[in-house]
Amino acid sequence: MRPALEATRSRTSPRWRGLRWLRVPGYVVVCWIALAIALANTDHMGRYNLGTDLEVLTGFAQGAAVVLALWRPVPAWALSLAGTVVAAVAARPTLQGHPLPGPAWPWNITEVTAHAIVFLLLALRVRTRVSFAVLVGTAVTTWVIQGLIGGATYTSTGLGSVAVFAAVVIVGAAFRGLGEARTQLVEQETITAEERARRTLLEERNRIARELHDVVAHHMSVISIQAQVAPHLVDNPSEELKENLAGIRENALEALTELRRVLGVLRSENPEDPYGLGAAGTGTAPDTPQPTLDRLDALIDNTRAAGLQVVAEVHGEARGYPPGVQLSAYRIVQEALSNALRHAPGSSVRVGITHDPRGVHLEVTNSRPGPVRPSPGAGHGLLGMRERAAMLGGHVTAHPTLHGGFTVSAFLPKDSAAPPPADTPGTPEGLELIFPDDPPPTKGRSTKGTAPPTEEGTP
Repeated sequence: MRPALEATRSRTSPRWRGLRWLRVPGYVVVCWIALAIALANTDHMGRYNLGTDLEVLTGFAQGAAVVLALWRPVPAWALSLAGTVVAAVAARPTLQGHPLPGPAWPWNITEVTAHAIVFLLLALRVRTRVSFAVLVGTAVTTWVIQGLIGGATYTSTGLGSVAVFAAVVIVGAAFRGLGEARTQLVEQETITAEERARRTLLEERNRIARELHDVVAHHMSVISIQAQVAPHLVDNPSEELKENLAGIRENALEALTELRRVLGVLRSENPEDPYGLGAAGTGTAPDTPQPTLDRLDALIDNTRAAGLQVVAEVHGEARGYPPGVQLSAYRIVQEALSNALRHAPGSSVRVGITHDPRGVHLEVTNSRPGPVRPSPGAGHGLLGMRERAAMLGGHVTAHPTLHGGFTVSAFLPKDSAAPPPADTPGTPEGLELIFPDDPPPTKGRSTKGTAPPTEEGTP
């Protein structure tokens, strides 16, 4: 939890650091207010006949407290309260024999204003219990000056001043609590998004692991059968050979058993497939063999039946790809077609497959979607494609087209040690990037299946 919060702060702090210059006008306004309070309080202290030095000292103490509260609110509160106490105690002798009504005492209007501003800035900066603690300190100090020390002739302002301070503290604490709640909400949303992304990644990896189980299990079964049959293919096999082959078969069977146990842990319920294509790792028949490139024709036919216009283009001759490469290639095309059905209904799609000595290139491009409202997805599509390609040492790129559509390009190497082509990272060599809104090609391409003709022509 703590690393996630620190990551959240690290992401948000640069933005706030870039907006710090916006605080300068606020600082200027507060400084002008502090200067006005200092001058007004100095003038008001003249009514108490405190002397010029003390009048200026106590007057500007309130203004300095307002400015100090921007950075050190608790010391600012102490300075403001100390200035009020000094002024009230020094003014007490002048209250003797003063004609009615007497002056405001122990708080005058400028002192109340300055102290209220300090309280507001303090309540916004420190914890609520600290704000109420200093409020209690102000109330007790006011009661001591007015109730215990007292004066002769004056207009009492103690109770009203404390009431104003309490209201200001409540408002400041409420705004602080609202800000903290918003900050916690943003942090929680960030943590939730990270957990959702992590869970999506794990779910997709589990789905890929379930599919690859069939490929691994097939090879282990072949090893077991070959180890069992090998002694019968040799005349008079030695006991050592029989023991070694029996050990190989026993290890293969144990590996198959462990694979079944792992598959039992990873297997989950198959979600419904609204388009009849079957998402990666799902389907109504989970025990059927995993698909290969030979079944792409059936996949494209099912996609056309679901309402998309699909054109398939195959270049080169298919080579003996490993089962994992064929499965991943099929799933990438399948997921790209499913995304086109969900997010671009009514569009035209081109599926390009190019075989070369290094591996197989895949490209699925859809045109601008139609007026039909898209369906929400689970967020596994592009993530699963990238996971499958990275597992085999390939890559996947996906980006919008200039015509308002979307294209997915993938390269899967035949040998995981073979690096992907560096000269064309997004588009395979020999496969021109054609947008679905452009006219269909006429030369140098073989078309494997065509879409139904429309009034505007073939996409």
